[in-house]
Amino acid sequence: MTDEALLEAFGDALDQNQLRMAYQPQIGLADGSLRRVEALVRWEHPQHGAISPATFVPIAEKHGLIGKLTDWGLMAVLKQWSIWRSEGLDTDIAFNISALSLEELDFPDRVETMCRGLNVPTDRLVIELTEGATQPLIKLMDTLTRFRIKGIGLALDDFGTGYSSLLQLRHLPFTAVKIDRAFVSDLESSSDCQLIVRSMIDLAHGLGLTATAEGVENADQLRALRVLGCDMAQGYLISHALEPATISDWEREFRGRWRDLICPQATPAGS
Repeated sequence: MTDEALLEAFGDALDQNQLRMAYQPQIGLADGSLRRVEALVRWEHPQHGAISPATFVPIAEKHGLIGKLTDWGLMAVLKQWSIWRSEGLDTDIAFNISALSLEELDFPDRVETMCRGLNVPTDRLVIELTEGATQPLIKLMDTLTRFRIKGIGLALDDFGTGYSSLLQLRHLPFTAVKIDRAFVSDLESSSDCQLIVRSMIDLAHGLGLTATAEGVENADQLRALRVLGCDMAQGYLISHALEPATISDWEREFRGRWRDLICPQATPAGS
């Protein structure tokens, strides 16, 4: 599709309820418990099939639709949290925000109002910001601070991939960092990656932040992250993004295989 056609189709998708949310679990590395889910927007076009957020989010930002997308997404995830809570599933929820949304002075107040309207405690919501997006956010310190005053968490996504990481952590009121998958992919075999990841985790903890590793794809990476003291992890080893109705079943299944992931059974002699 051309950009013009994509823009028109995306506007229709927002109006016609073609978007949905999937949720990727983030587990605590101390005990394997579900700690948080990251909400990920999905768009299934009637003719063109699945369209990546990497394609339609920039279009939304460029043409003034990002506010509408963000409001829709926040309402969707907060409603889902309320449903899960009524079913006995207890988890925090993370949602990715465009830096453009933070330019709206009343945005933190609107988010708080949404939470109150759906009886979602603000401390159960974490807003994720990509490191690349944080370059202009220094100018939006007041907006970010208002989120923290309201009890809403702030996570720096893709930590370690930008040159300004330490500056962001020093000046912005983050509560968590997410270690980019580029550092996790070779963790079990590269001493350099181990040193870098350990330094990231120690830095986060020294600043009073939690550390979550992205892109965990095998048990060796998971066990290495536990040894290094990482707080949480997400990735295909744990789960891909799930439909909301399947999270409870996944949680029960994952509890059953957690022990084998961290303590693999020895292969019997002669087998």
